[in-house]
Amino acid sequence: MSVYVDPLMNCVRSKAWKYARSCHLFADTPAELHALANKCGLKRAWFQDDDYFPHYDLTFNKRNKAVMLGAVPLSRELAVAKFHEIIHKLNAAAFRESAVKEIEAEAGRVDN
Repeated sequence: MSVYVDPLMNCVRSKAWKYARSCHLFADTPAELHALANKCGLKRAWFQDDDYFPHYDLTFNKRNKAVMLGAVPLSRELAVAKFHEIIHKLNAAAFRESAVKEIEAEAGRVDN
């Protein structure tokens, strides 16, 4: 299991994001992601928990710190491939969990 960073990219500055370049911190598991984010000094409130790409945004300095702490730097192409692999696993796990809940719910209706 690992934590990854993609390359820094130019981004649009806004009131919420004042940096010209940023990248993403993502991981094979949420626990690994949050553990390294915490070591980097990132606040949990900064976690981007969307269904498509759970991650933290990083500045240049935070990216360097994450790499020093063990994050694996990936090229854009490898980052996209790894991300799709992770999302596939997360979706499969969520599907299995949902199926188990449905089976348990159905079993509860049959037992009653």
